Amino acid sequence: MDKFGFPRTKPKPRQATVRGFRTGDLVHARVTTGKKQGTYQGRVAVRSSGSFNITTANGVVQGIAHRFCRKTQSADGYHYNFGGRDSSPTSAGAAGRSILAGI
Repeated sequence: MDKFGFPRTKPKPRQATVRGFRTGDLVHARVTTGKKQGTYQGRVAVRSSGSFNITTANGVVQGIAHRFCRKTQSADGYHYNFGGRDSSPTSAGAAGRSILAGI
């Protein structure tokens, strides 16, 4: 805001998707060139420039180009684990087994 109360910058763009990706999509990225070569799998945070941040199980990888990313699953409002099974004793599988064991 300036001294008269008017905004000094433009509003953020109202674009929901960037090159077919939305924030929260699960992606698989195979980077073949550049400093960040490798394979990454995780949740994407999109930028309007087309370069993304990917949150993996090991941390955040910044600046991955859209051309290296392939969408695994669209963001649907739920949170999914990146690896392995849920080993908590209250998981649905453990509860189902304990009920069946008592019959």
